[in-house]
Amino acid sequence: MSSHKPPKPQSAPTVPRPSSSVVLVSPRNEVLLLHRVKTSTSFASAHVFPGGNLSSQDGPCPPPENLSRHEDGPWYRNAAIRELFEESGILLAKNNDSGKMLAVPEEQREAGRRAIHQSKITFAEWLQEQNSAAVPDTEQLIPFTRWITPTNVPRRYTTQMYLYFLPLSLESESPILDEIPPEGQTEEIQIPTSDGGVEIAEARFLPASEWLHLAQSGEIILFPPQFLLLHLVAEYLDKGTHGAGSVEDMEKRRTELMQFVHTGQPPWTEKCICPKMLKMSADGRTVLALDHPGPELNESGRAGDSERVVLVRFKKGTSQDVDVKWKKDVFEEKNRL
Repeated sequence: MSSHKPPKPQSAPTVPRPSSSVVLVSPRNEVLLLHRVKTSTSFASAHVFPGGNLSSQDGPCPPPENLSRHEDGPWYRNAAIRELFEESGILLAKNNDSGKMLAVPEEQREAGRRAIHQSKITFAEWLQEQNSAAVPDTEQLIPFTRWITPTNVPRRYTTQMYLYFLPLSLESESPILDEIPPEGQTEEIQIPTSDGGVEIAEARFLPASEWLHLAQSGEIILFPPQFLLLHLVAEYLDKGTHGAGSVEDMEKRRTELMQFVHTGQPPWTEKCICPKMLKMSADGRTVLALDHPGPELNESGRAGDSERVVLVRFKKGTSQDVDVKWKKDVFEEKNRL
C-alpha cells in the first residue's frame, strides 16, 4: 500500500480587483508621489502614485469573466481623477460647456475631499455643487501600462496606469480656468497635501530621477511598477538637465515622452504586465520578466515589455535595491560568469 499522499489541488488565484493610478506631471515636469502610512493594507510605508480601487460611483466595471475588465474605460478614468482628488487634494475637472478647467478654492476642495472620503457625498455630486456643468477631466489621461498582480500574492489588482500633464506655464493657466481671478490676483496653484494621515502621510512633487535616487539610496520604498514607470519618465523629462529648464525645453521633453508612450510592440499605452520571476541575479536579487500579461489574459493576445527586466530584493514585505535593465544585458552578464 503506497504511503504517498495525493498532491493537494491548487486553489484558483484570487480575482484581481480593478484599480486606477495616475502619473501626474507638474508644471515643472516633476512627478507626484504619495507616502503611504505604515498601517496601510497595501504598499505600507511605500511611495506610490495617487490612485486606488474602483468604486460604484465610478461607473459599472465589466465583470471578472469579461476581458474588457482589463481594458481602459470610463470607470477607470473616473476612478483615477476621483482618487487623485481624495488622496492629494488636486482637482482635475472642467466645465463641460466651455471646456475650461474648474477653479475651486483650497478650503472648498479640502472640505469636499473629506466628505467624499467619508462617503457623505459622491465625487460627481460634489462637482455638481461647484458647477452644474462640471465633469472630471478624463480626456487628458493617457494610458501608460496596465499591471496585474502575480498569482502568488493574496491581494491582487488589475491596475490601469495613466499619465496626466498639468499646464507648463503658470501664466498660461489663467485663460483656461473657468473662474479667472480678479485683476491683480494670481491663480491659486494646487499644492498636493496628505489626507490627514488616514492613508497618506505626505504628498509632494519631485523630478522622477530624484525619486529613483531616493529609492536606490534606501531612503524611500518603491515597488517595481512605480520604479519602472519613473525610470521611463526620467529618461525623457530629466535627461541631461539641471533644473526645470525653459518652457520650450520642458514642452519638447513632454512631446518626446508622449511619442515614446505611443511606440513599441505593443505600445506602452496598451502594455499589460504581470511580473514573473525569471531567475536570480548574481547578487541575489530577483529578476522579474515583464512580458507576461497574467493568467486572466493568457489567450487574449495582450503582452507586456519583452526588452526590459526589473531587478529587486523583496524583504519583509518591502521592495529594496530595485533597478531596471535590458533583458539581453542581464543574460550576457550571466554568460560571462
